[in-house]
Order: sequence, then structure tokens, then C-alpha cells
Amino acid sequence: MGIYAIRDRASGHLLLGASRNVRAALNRARFELGMGKHADRVLQAEWHRSGVEGLAFEVLELVKEREDAGFDYAGELKALEQIHRELQGLAP
Repeated sequence: MGIYAIRDRASGHLLLGASRNVRAALNRARFELGMGKHADRVLQAEWHRSGVEGLAFEVLELVKEREDAGFDYAGELKALEQIHRELQGLAP
């Protein structure tokens, strides 16, 4: 689980997200882009122009499993996503 980004290499446009399964989230995004069904129109347009080479799929930060069964993973992911949004100059 962690924070991921999909970046349009040409324009710098960035989609940032948090997921309990980062690899699956990135795979889902690749699938949606390949099917022409991704919600982010800028990324979808770049996919149509350049294919996968036009986009960078990145894992920005991973959250380690804790021994504490009550650890708030959702809260941790939300806080980390906010930190990364601020670092990238993105709106909350």
C-alpha cells in the first residue's frame, strides 16, 4: 500500500493517488488507458498519442505493514497523499 503517480512525460500533467494495493492500482490504470476508458482525459490523450512510453508510472512511497492491528492505514494513506500533493503543488 502506498502513494503512486502517473505522469504525462510531455506536459508534466500528474495524477496522484493512494491505494491499499499500489501495484493493482497502476495495473488498473494501464488497463483503462489501453481500453480508452481512463477518467483522466489528459493522460488518455497522451496514451493515444504515444502509448505507454508517453507516461511514467511511479510508486512514490510505500507504507509498511504494522504489528498493531488497530493501525489506521486509511488515515496514513490520506496524510501521505496530502503531503505528496503539497510537494507536487497540486490541489488537495
